[in-house]
Amino acid sequence: MGRFIIHGGKALSGEISVGGSKNAALPIIFSCILIRGISTITNVPDIADVDVALDIVSSFGAKVVRQRDKVIIDTYNLIYRVPDVEAVSKIRASSYLIGATLSRFGRAKIQCFGGCNFDNRPIDMHIMAARAVGAELTDDEFYASGLVGADICFDKVSVGATVNAILLTVCAKGNSRIFGYAKEPHIISLIEFLNRAGAKITLDDDCIFIEGRELSSSYAAIIPDMIEAGTYLALSLMTDSSLRVVGADKNQLSSFLNVLLHGGAVIEYDTLSVMLSGNITEEVNIETAPYPAFPTDLQPLMAPLLAVSLGGTIREGVWRNRFGYLDELSKFGVLFEYKDGFAKIKKSVIRPAKATAPDLRGGAALILAALYAGGESVIENTGLIKRGYGDIVNKLRTIGADIEEF
Repeated sequence: MGRFIIHGGKALSGEISVGGSKNAALPIIFSCILIRGISTITNVPDIADVDVALDIVSSFGAKVVRQRDKVIIDTYNLIYRVPDVEAVSKIRASSYLIGATLSRFGRAKIQCFGGCNFDNRPIDMHIMAARAVGAELTDDEFYASGLVGADICFDKVSVGATVNAILLTVCAKGNSRIFGYAKEPHIISLIEFLNRAGAKITLDDDCIFIEGRELSSSYAAIIPDMIEAGTYLALSLMTDSSLRVVGADKNQLSSFLNVLLHGGAVIEYDTLSVMLSGNITEEVNIETAPYPAFPTDLQPLMAPLLAVSLGGTIREGVWRNRFGYLDELSKFGVLFEYKDGFAKIKKSVIRPAKATAPDLRGGAALILAALYAGGESVIENTGLIKRGYGDIVNKLRTIGADIEEF
């Protein structure tokens, strides 16, 4: 479970570094199942989700060596096993096993894939992609004697379904095209990793083109986590602090930064870092949508920032029900109105509170509120937060935060 005790209202300053992207590391780790060779991955974040993913890959017989932020994965000799139910239920990225194990073993078990429980998250698009390349679903398990390239057309954008479609087709016999694919930076990093393993994947604005091939050894340096970067930038602006966020990519964060810029913030950046300063001088209205639009993972971090500014609105265009965190933020005094995928955040007086992290990013929003509020706050269920923020307690301490972990 875990607990943070935070004494907020203190001045923050200095540099805070962003770790490797959770959303980039996980698909690359699971894609190693397809590779008959040894893969080296650097800048791997030290987070709970990565630990679970490596345990699952190891359960198939992979040899995994971890050296600080470097992971070496030997997947020459693997044996199919039904993955541990408890492990699979901990992380949403375990759904990538559909593509990975069907491609390697011709089998895949449909299980209770985990992750944050903030909305209904079906896998119908994943199942459609598997059937398109020739897999047959019997009860709760896929079987295939050999996957065959196909056209896969998504009628809505899904990162998870795009990852599985790539894993299903990269080694399939023949050529494939994936239409309506997700364009997040971690999709691009997965493609680059697979191409270094011998895949032949190209893409344009409309389609990913894949020529099925066998894969051998590869390597990757995990890209910086843009959601972690956005979290610290929101914290900097919210607490009127001078924080340089090292590893923040202004291009990946362009939609987020543009919203804050139009709200009155001042942005400074170089090739390695981003700083935000100033104040939000007007109401801010955001609408989440697939990349490169405003990221759904950053909208919970906007709520406390809007509350201490002049308020604003959040329209959720990806996960309509992703507002469960507002009830916990209200314990800090955040005022809001919510109805069917839309929330109005009102200017509020933030006070210390005891609250429980409802999910990963909602939990991070509670940290922002606690660091702003003058006095002692307690956040429970912090294990959820540590699923995506590596060494967050020590990082916050380096910029002056008074935070203890129990």
